[in-house]
Amino acid sequence: MARGDLTNDQWARLEAVLPEVRMGRPPRDRRTVINAIRWRVRTGSPWRDMPERYGPGETAYGLFR
Repeated sequence: MARGDLTNDQWARLEAVLPEVRMGRPPRDRRTVINAIRWRVRTGSPWRDMPERYGPGETAYGLFR
């Protein structure tokens, strides 16, 4: 888990209220995508500069918008 990523307890609470959405092909893990969005909001960096551990920035951006 990287700095700023959701803890297991935080994820359990959030997962229950998230709508079902397919993200990418093959679908990305929802927790990873949420952590990617949080990274982007926290750092203010462009989507294209997202660390590889979060997958393609386009996937996270698709859910964010």
